[in-house]
Amino acid sequence: MLDNSVLLEAKNLKKYFTVNSSMFKDKKSFVHAVDNVSLKIYEKETLALVGESGCGKSTLGRLLIRLLEATDGEVLFNGKNIYQLKAEELRRLRSEMQIIFQDPYASLNPRMRVGEIISEPIITHYAISRKEKEDRVKALMNVVGLREAYMNRFPHQFSGGQRQRIGIARALALNPKLIICDEPVSALDVSIQSQILNLLQDLQQELGLTYLFISHDLSVVKHISDRVCVMFLGKVCELGPTKDIYAEPLHPYTKFLIEALPKPDPRLRSKEKQLLQGDIPSPINPPSGCRFHTRCPYAKKICSELEPELKQLGSRIVACHFPLNL
Repeated sequence: MLDNSVLLEAKNLKKYFTVNSSMFKDKKSFVHAVDNVSLKIYEKETLALVGESGCGKSTLGRLLIRLLEATDGEVLFNGKNIYQLKAEELRRLRSEMQIIFQDPYASLNPRMRVGEIISEPIITHYAISRKEKEDRVKALMNVVGLREAYMNRFPHQFSGGQRQRIGIARALALNPKLIICDEPVSALDVSIQSQILNLLQDLQQELGLTYLFISHDLSVVKHISDRVCVMFLGKVCELGPTKDIYAEPLHPYTKFLIEALPKPDPRLRSKEKQLLQGDIPSPINPPSGCRFHTRCPYAKKICSELEPELKQLGSRIVACHFPLNL
């Protein structure tokens, strides 16, 4: 983390999706996608958001830049609550918040040329000449490692890694402060993943960017992030510096996620792993108390009765009645 200034702060953020199903005729039911999440993102840092599929990571990312409307709570971007902004104020603020989507095949319009895709945000927000637009597009293509000669090609003429570079160029078009990286390398080959990760890090250094990096791959997160926020079933379990969390996780769920990582050292592979048992509880009817208690081998009676509050333990915040290694 390079700066202690808070760029974005979420307070008690919630997102419930209504369930329309014949199974729930008696009462109105909701998917608790994001449930009372509070966190801060500091300027020029990379905060990683990790957890199993369906834990609410991508939903939270979209709530933070108001691509989805929150059920409750607030998001402060540079001190302004983005959920209280009128349409025109929000449109102006949009240039400072961008997103890189997970699927480089689905996130680009197949009927638009690359130059049109990258320039679309520019012409939406600014009145500029054709020459200025072309110069800006060429500069952005150079920054992300694409040849200017490709400007008139269509997305289907590019590989997955090249398409993701186009998506990154589009996200950079308006000189944003914050970029939500929604699993930007999960759809790419491993060899290409490292190139895109290195590009993102280089851009952060050059342009002073702030990232929320959403991923389920903890080996990638360890490489790129300054801090890690671990989510389970719409709740924050643990949040703290990357090196501290990987060295000594405090929440049992964090421990299991890290334990599941493949070991590069063959001498360590024979060590027996303690793996998670059971299925993820339903987000429609989450367990009482701690949401992880149905899968936690350390759970006691209080874990099923009382929801643990997030508490500060040194450099970290953890929601557990019985934190590990204490």
